[in-house]
Amino acid sequence: MFLSVFCATAQDATTSTVATEIHVNWQSSFEDAVLKAKTEHKPILIYFTGSDWCGPCIQLDKKLFHTKKFADFSDKNLVLYTADFPRNGDLVSLETITVNKQLSKKYKQSSFPTVLVIDEKGKLLGKKEGAYLSSYYYPFFEKMVNDYKK
Repeated sequence: MFLSVFCATAQDATTSTVATEIHVNWQSSFEDAVLKAKTEHKPILIYFTGSDWCGPCIQLDKKLFHTKKFADFSDKNLVLYTADFPRNGDLVSLETITVNKQLSKKYKQSSFPTVLVIDEKGKLLGKKEGAYLSSYYYPFFEKMVNDYKK
């Protein structure tokens, strides 16, 4: 009896999670992000993460990047790219790992998570290292977008 109740509860939790999932438009390659930024005249947000091992990154992903508020803001104002450094090498291609390492070196990324915003030419507009409450990121995003538009 306990097993059947547990299974039903787990199934209900899974169903409700899927129903509330938010779609955020992350670009599949940095090259695609740059092309989109040039076409749409938007800055690029690069999110450096360790998606399968970095606890603060996983929380930031859930509490910031997969919310309706962020999806709405980013659709209007940003082009998004994830520079992932997973421990499981099968999660990203060798080409993507190479690009992500080049971005990390270029922008002197040294901790996880790191969020930075660049223009379509690669000029650094702003950088935020470490994990903060998700609400603390919005003033940063708004400033970066406003600085870009000037």
